[in-house]
Formats: sequence, structure tokens, C-alpha cells
Amino acid sequence: MEGEIFETCGEVMRSIGGVATGGVLASLMTLGIMIAILVFAAVYVFHSIAWVRIATKRKYKKPWLAWIPFANISLILMLGGFHWAWVFLVLIPIAGWIAVLVLMITSMWKIFEKLKYPEWMSLGIIIPRVGFILYLVAIGAVAWGKKK
Repeated sequence: MEGEIFETCGEVMRSIGGVATGGVLASLMTLGIMIAILVFAAVYVFHSIAWVRIATKRKYKKPWLAWIPFANISLILMLGGFHWAWVFLVLIPIAGWIAVLVLMITSMWKIFEKLKYPEWMSLGIIIPRVGFILYLVAIGAVAWGKKK
């Protein structure tokens, strides 16, 4: 009888510990997701503001396009001298994505050249692991930096 009570108490304690551990894990996952959403939002806002500023420097009439998904890619392409419709290449898996990436790098090269910034900064995005950070630094430098 005594042994039975201890076994039952042990089972209850294990189940309570399992629930508590699950609750902690769920809380940590929720916190992680919330942080990821905040980081994504901050990067999106920075990216949009930077391209609005760059489009304004280039005297483009519709810089607000930088805030609209897919239209922001069209904006970059148009600032680089390409037609806006090239953005539809993103609908073609892999080959289209690579083509749009090449067009965007070419566009940024031309934009940086016209604004008298080092053109090689447009190549930062192709560097593995740190490319996106280098891209953000480059557009930030072009948006708010002084001309050489």
C-alpha cells in the first residue's frame, strides 16, 4: 500500500513536471516567433525607408512603391533602367529568381553609379551568409551617406 502511494505520487509529479516543461518550451517558442516577427518588421521598414530615400535622390515620381511587396522590386528595376514587368520573372521557380537577382544587382550597380557611390557595393548580396547584411549596409550608405 505504501509503495503504491509513492508510485502514484511519483507519477503525478512526473506529469506535472512534463506539463511545466511543455509550458516553458511553448513560451520560449512563442517568444522566439515574436522576436523573429519584430526583426522582420524592422528590416522591412529599414529597407523601405532606404529605397524611398534612394528613389527620392534619383528624383523618381513614385518612391512610395518601396513599401509594396513586389512593387519594391519593380522600383529597383525601374531605377536601374529596366522595365517594371521584369518582376514577373519571380513567378518562374529557380531560373526566374536567379534572373531577377541578376537584374536587381545590375540595377543597383547602375543606381550606385549614377549616385556616385562605389558600384561594387551592389555585389555584396551574393556573398554567402553575410550577403543580406552587406546589402542592407550598402543601401543604408547610399540612402543616407554623403557622395564621394
